[in-house]
Amino acid sequence: MPTINTLYTTIESSLFDQLKNVKLLLCDVDGVFSDGRIYLGNQGEELKAFHTRDGYGIKALGKIGITVAVITGRQSVIVQQRMQALKVPHIIQGCEEKTSAAKNLISQLNLSPNEVAAMGDDMPDLGMFSHAAIQIAVSDAHPIVKQQANWVTTNRGGFGAVREVCDTLLQANDELDAIHGASV
Repeated sequence: MPTINTLYTTIESSLFDQLKNVKLLLCDVDGVFSDGRIYLGNQGEELKAFHTRDGYGIKALGKIGITVAVITGRQSVIVQQRMQALKVPHIIQGCEEKTSAAKNLISQLNLSPNEVAAMGDDMPDLGMFSHAAIQIAVSDAHPIVKQQANWVTTNRGGFGAVREVCDTLLQANDELDAIHGASV
């Protein structure tokens, strides 16, 4: 099967060609944008680490017209703030049933599955996979999620996996060298 060299790895040419159709990237948060760990302080505060390179990639996708949405099972002020800073237009939190959330958003945006990529790390994310032509698992995802994915990133969740996907989408759209700006 023919392959394409990306900045990160080699992927099948057919998958690379499918990336040119993507108009929506659905993402989980914990384990994708973060490493999946949640830090809890003595006063009840919750902390998560986000990678600035992922933020730069998300902003770059917006500049070429690819919409990003997050669908997460947890409810968090931190996630709301981070995604708003990145200008992510669709932030769906507290959603344990991701299948219908993904289906409703895709319908609302009048998209077909071949225009959707979904990125996750654990079993609840398989609901998003069922409505996307491109299913992406981070490298440290649960084994079943990796088996269901048609692309597994080289980077772990919270450590540049989102940026890897963004850069590859930019590369597929011949926009990788055209995007400039500050990271967030």
